[in-house]
Amino acid sequence: MAENNITPASSTFLLYQSGTGAVTVDVLFQEETVWLSQKALAELFGVQVPAINKHLKNIFSTGELEQDSVVSILETTAADGKKYKTNYYNLDAIIAVGYRVNSYEATQFRIWATKHLREFIIKGFLLDDERLKQGNQLFGRDYFDELLARIREIRASERRFYQKITDIYALAVDYDKSAPITKEFFASVQNKLHWAITSKTAAEMIYSAADAETPHMGLTTWKQGPEGKILKS
Repeated sequence: MAENNITPASSTFLLYQSGTGAVTVDVLFQEETVWLSQKALAELFGVQVPAINKHLKNIFSTGELEQDSVVSILETTAADGKKYKTNYYNLDAIIAVGYRVNSYEATQFRIWATKHLREFIIKGFLLDDERLKQGNQLFGRDYFDELLARIREIRASERRFYQKITDIYALAVDYDKSAPITKEFFASVQNKLHWAITSKTAAEMIYSAADAETPHMGLTTWKQGPEGKILKS
């Protein structure tokens, strides 16, 4: 485990919402995550420290988490003014412990976590609206610009754009997706879009870019490419 002599920032953090209201905890912020000691974990989930220690040992022994990745020795100042080095556990470890502890508080945490996981699986996204509205930089960064960039990419997705056109076109009473006129319509729309941007049709773009003497025939970006999908910086 890493020993960190940097004094992290401390603050009260809203960890989750239970049936009785918000559950907050005093945490340390560092390296874009939150850190809790075993004592704080025990208080959070309503159990004794030995129970937390047992679950952490099981988490590490089963390989669920790598101890060196989630544990850090942080230097903190106690009420007596003296500095002490204590093992702290990051958010990954906090979540893993929360799914193992048998207590009312841990159950409330799992209910909250499952609700949000379900929303993510169904909708494909999950947002903390209030944090984004307030520009809260708890982790030393404002992720709002990153969110906007990702939304712009999604909105600019050719597939999504064509889907919208399909939805509108499908409202026609005589719509037939396999009809030649339908295929001609979408091909025409695609070419008009490409022409507006590049002054070339789709076929002309492929023809001008394809080069057997260059890697990947001149293809510069694709979803599963070795360098990943090329995005605007």
